[in-house]
Amino acid sequence: MLDMLVQFLAAMVATIAFSLLFGVPRHYYPLGGFIGAAGWVVYLLLDRNGFGATTSVLFATMLIMLLSRFFAVRCRCPVTVFLIAGIIPLVPGAGIYWSTYYLVTNQISLAAQSGFSALKTAVAIVLGIVIVFEFPQKWFRIGMKREDGTMRMM
Repeated sequence: MLDMLVQFLAAMVATIAFSLLFGVPRHYYPLGGFIGAAGWVVYLLLDRNGFGATTSVLFATMLIMLLSRFFAVRCRCPVTVFLIAGIIPLVPGAGIYWSTYYLVTNQISLAAQSGFSALKTAVAIVLGIVIVFEFPQKWFRIGMKREDGTMRMM
């Protein structure tokens, strides 16, 4: 449990740090950090329970995308404010690094293995984003007040 909390906080800090580099407005840091950390925890839980890295990344990306769209509607800002920073913990940077390293050191089978794993992770991220982008925008407006003061229902 302590390990999960430490990883949640580390993912939150990493997401906020990337938000800073990406130029996200300061008042969105807590939400962005929460989104990235929530996605990382879902990834960890699924991966540790036998779903495999690629499937875990797919579902974690879908959660990140859902939360990004939800908070983007609530905060009236672009989805990318939360999505790009929130997806950072899942990006297969180490896999790309190792595949390049193995390629340079002439370990072709290891390069192919780690490169293919990184490619599967990248495709899972793309699919997770595309799947949630297909949901209608009105799904994310539920419970918001209209201009006339009434509540939006589906």
